[in-house]
Amino acid sequence: MKRTLRSPARAGAVIALALLGACSRGEQAAPPPKIAPPPAEKPAVLAPPPNLDRAGLLAAMADAASAYAAGAAVQSADPLVGRTFVARMPFGCLGPHAAKDAQPGLARWSSGANGRTIELGLAPADWTKTPLMAAAVGDKVWERVEGYWIDRPWLKGEACPSTPQAGASLVALPSPQTMGIAAVFAPDDSRLSQRKGRPYSFTIRGSEDVLPVPPPEGYRLVLEGRIVAFPDGRAVNCRSEGPDQRPICIVATQLDRVAFEDGGTGAQISEWR
Repeated sequence: MKRTLRSPARAGAVIALALLGACSRGEQAAPPPKIAPPPAEKPAVLAPPPNLDRAGLLAAMADAASAYAAGAAVQSADPLVGRTFVARMPFGCLGPHAAKDAQPGLARWSSGANGRTIELGLAPADWTKTPLMAAAVGDKVWERVEGYWIDRPWLKGEACPSTPQAGASLVALPSPQTMGIAAVFAPDDSRLSQRKGRPYSFTIRGSEDVLPVPPPEGYRLVLEGRIVAFPDGRAVNCRSEGPDQRPICIVATQLDRVAFEDGGTGAQISEWR
């Protein structure tokens, strides 16, 4: 009988292949690592623009006056429309006014009988039939317009002047009013918020034998609301009798709050909403 002899090298290779096969059958390859998807990007949330204060409101109205005087074209979309505002107007800086001398659209204070009370008052002006409002009222866009002047529009601050200017006379005639805030009412708006000549008024009383004392910094009128558009899309409408006269400019608003404050501390005295 003939036997076939195998070489040691070939035998080793056969054993190695058998062992490798056994290993591959007994062990499974590890799964690939899972990769987490990138986090979803959150949409950016734009914060609403801040309230316009007295200075911001006056700056916007001054730009409108300049554009009107220059004959600039009307913007198709006024960025002021929809902005909210909180404007503070100091009053009573030079002392009291007699009640009979009160002017519509301007806040004033006066002393009561024997100085036992201080009367704060503001009667809105009726601007319904003024030339600036004629088109909107005539087209039935607005039914009524009540006005408030921004006294001393050349002052950006919300406080009374610290001291009178040198050589200034306290009996000098006041400057004509040129900047105002109009509270407009559409025909379908509630009539409950319309003043219709009724003034905002508040009485400050002393305690027992102590008379009330006005604050050295006077008082402040606060007007708060949202700017709306005239029929032509502008937030501010201006008018003047000629190129050498300063334009009178009015901003249209929906008024939400009227208040009286202490001019020094800012403490609220009374409010209407």
